[in-house]
Amino acid sequence: MKNLFSLSFFLLVFTNLYSQEKVIGKVVFEDSGVSYPIGGSSIYWQGTQSGTISNDNGEFEIQKIESTNNLVISYIGFKTQIILIEKDKFYNVVLVYDDENELDDVTVTKRRNAVQRSYILPQNVVKISEQELLNAACCNLSESFETNPSIDVNHSDAVTGTKQIEMLGLKSPYILITEENVPMVRGASQTFGLGFTPGTWIESIQVTKGMGSVINGYESIVGQINTELKKPLTDIPLYINMFNSADGRYELNTQVKSIVSQKINTSFFAHYNKRDQINDKNKDNFIDKPIQNQINLLNRWQYTNAEKGIVSFFNLRILDDLKKIGEKSSLTDDSKWGGRIKTKRFDSSFKLGYVNPNIPYQTVGFQLAFNVHDQNSVYGNSIYNIKQESLFLNLLYNTIISNTKNKIKIGLNYSYDQYDELVFIYDIFRSDKSLGSFFEYSYDNLNNLNFVLGLRYDTHNNMGSFFTPRMHFRYNINDNLSLKGAYGQGRKLANIFSENQIIFLTNRSIENKFLSEKLYVLNPEKASNYGFSLDQKFNLFGGQGNLIFDYYSTRFSNKVIVDYENFGKIDFYNSDYGKSKSNSSQFEVLFSKNNWNITAAYKMYDVENFYKDGLKEKPLQPKNIIFFNYGVESNRVGEKFWKFNFTYNRLGKQRLMRNPRDNNLYTQPHFSINSQITRIFSSKFEVYLGGENLNNYKQKDPIIMASNPFSSDFDASIIHGPIFGSMYYAGLRFKILN
Repeated sequence: MKNLFSLSFFLLVFTNLYSQEKVIGKVVFEDSGVSYPIGGSSIYWQGTQSGTISNDNGEFEIQKIESTNNLVISYIGFKTQIILIEKDKFYNVVLVYDDENELDDVTVTKRRNAVQRSYILPQNVVKISEQELLNAACCNLSESFETNPSIDVNHSDAVTGTKQIEMLGLKSPYILITEENVPMVRGASQTFGLGFTPGTWIESIQVTKGMGSVINGYESIVGQINTELKKPLTDIPLYINMFNSADGRYELNTQVKSIVSQKINTSFFAHYNKRDQINDKNKDNFIDKPIQNQINLLNRWQYTNAEKGIVSFFNLRILDDLKKIGEKSSLTDDSKWGGRIKTKRFDSSFKLGYVNPNIPYQTVGFQLAFNVHDQNSVYGNSIYNIKQESLFLNLLYNTIISNTKNKIKIGLNYSYDQYDELVFIYDIFRSDKSLGSFFEYSYDNLNNLNFVLGLRYDTHNNMGSFFTPRMHFRYNINDNLSLKGAYGQGRKLANIFSENQIIFLTNRSIENKFLSEKLYVLNPEKASNYGFSLDQKFNLFGGQGNLIFDYYSTRFSNKVIVDYENFGKIDFYNSDYGKSKSNSSQFEVLFSKNNWNITAAYKMYDVENFYKDGLKEKPLQPKNIIFFNYGVESNRVGEKFWKFNFTYNRLGKQRLMRNPRDNNLYTQPHFSINSQITRIFSSKFEVYLGGENLNNYKQKDPIIMASNPFSSDFDASIIHGPIFGSMYYAGLRFKILN
């Protein structure tokens, strides 16, 4: 920590010595008393060509000139402002909507991209908006990435109907998954937690490739997925979504907003889904998708005091989820192979933000979250229960050094997790306590270069004390070509049973040593991740596009291996030789023109684990993926128009672990086609119809020894593709806007 404070002192002195006479400020617009930044606004000296643009946070910095003191600020759709620069201070420029220039007969609109990439931030961030989520059957967070190539979505097994996600060739435990930057899907919730956030609650999703910020902890290894929920202040008064699919799933989502006072707003979110239809398309006597029932309730409160610079949120949430799996006859006959997964969850959080009204670049943030996750489950003859209680606190301070080019963030966070597991007949108890401090310095010349340097120091009761360095940078090679790079370290404690519940869907044996120790006799995982992204903008045939190439590499020094390589056995151990790795390359083309857009991507993976008998490819990992998405909107007649979306996803060959079913070492490549058409009747009402896996691809015999599920060879965990075939759905959305 001494070195950390020395670094901050040096930066403070250095930047003050080299500060120059410049104008700094921020461009915003106000809505319902809340200020929102305007990125990309033009700032220039009147009568000259000397100017700049604001960054994503609305901030700008421009050198003073002698010929004029009049600074012009403009942005499409807002009235242009000219301000007189008289003294050295921070200028907070508030633009207002330009209602006077609206045309009565003709309205010209530019459709905002539903998937946005930040060209100013040094991090490689993709933002998925609510509009993008409406292009598919986004029932929950696990289904929110079907139309975007940043995240890979696969089926985890042949019984539970669960979808798993991967980033850069690694599964979700290596991804920091947060909700409004509070850790959400981790530990006990790793297997099913993505299904506990309804898609209709989501305002946007930010996907960060590479190590995230040190502010958010040390557990991120390949990236971060952050979900922003709809805010009470900006939410609409009423929203209803009804959904029904051919597999027997019914869903109802209702959201209601209430204005309590001028400064207080509240929203209530209710989600209910049910599937009572028994599906067995492959005729193996096992239910293809679980019989399920879920109730999910959320109440959000928001307090906003723009005059004092205070915004706060308070959330309360409860969930009750039940899944029934197994043989069809197990629903009425206890002697058959059946299962039951009952999950109850309670979440509460409080967030407070303060912006100094006189010095807007000085902010303080505080977050507090507490949750309880309680899962009781039976898989055939196996019992697995887990209860996790978690507490998270975060304190953050932002300011600048001399000018807005140099920013620092410092803070503290504390986390506590208590795990109580029952695995078969064995009780396993563990508590994790971590206290950390972090420092982050960012530089932005508001032109072609910015970077972020971060360092955190944590003391953990089970991992000891350690530093976590991270770095991101962006450099614009020219006006149309930018380069981003990242490097960082991360570490985590493996929760081998909660993260790998598919082991209970097989009759393989597990050594008792993993059932008697609080850390499963395993060492913490540690990894380094580095990579870069090249982004080339282009114009073609009146449209705009991007050519993007990403490369990221993750190297483990202590990876926990889940070893399925031997018949009838599952083994866990640390790969201590530093040879386990994941290399990911992605070439992506984006193009949009008028009312249509396409996304095409080719991804290559080189993922290897170091097993006891040597280096091998990670099983069930596609060597390559081809992705294509096309979206189009029809011309509008009044408020009425059509939307159409089409997605093609091809998975390359995958290595299979040794098993009694498969004689080949690799699977054959296969593809799936998803599509949806939406009819918008007005801004208040729309209906949609869609289908998944329209080509009806099904993995043959997904369950090994389905005819004898209590035999030693039974295994429902080796899945490399869909098992259900085509699935069709329909739904409607209704809104009250005012």
